Amino acid sequence: MIDIKKVLFPVDFTEGSKKIIPFVKFFTEKCGAELYLVHVIRGPEEFSGFEMGAAWFSSFEQELLKGAQKAMDRLLYEEFGNGADIHSEVLMGDAVDEIVNYANKNEIDIIVMGTHGRKGLEKVMFGSVAEGVVKSASCPVLTVNPHKVKL
Repeated sequence: MIDIKKVLFPVDFTEGSKKIIPFVKFFTEKCGAELYLVHVIRGPEEFSGFEMGAAWFSSFEQELLKGAQKAMDRLLYEEFGNGADIHSEVLMGDAVDEIVNYANKNEIDIIVMGTHGRKGLEKVMFGSVAEGVVKSASCPVLTVNPHKVKL
């Protein structure tokens, strides 16, 4: 028997991410599961090869965290109301590592995420988060191509 009590939804605040929400709601509602949302800000180590480097990043770190938390709060309010079974967190670091570690730490039963957050050169430079999560997660991962969702 499949028992889904905790659903993790990694969000990047793009329009594509919003198209995944009906799938997230389906799992949480049909399974009576708690919802966990996480957003990961790339850490300074991902900028070390660029001209501005990690020193530049550290001067803006708190602003990035504040901005991401505001975006998370807005998403929670607009899309999920004031649900009691919703947990959210903004993390910093490698997106794949942070998502997988968060899922393990919180004993997540399924991760529901989009497949296309980044495009073009940015995808080549930073890789596919969804692909990394699918390969590394210890729980099932449902990936949804937001460009194929018909709303």
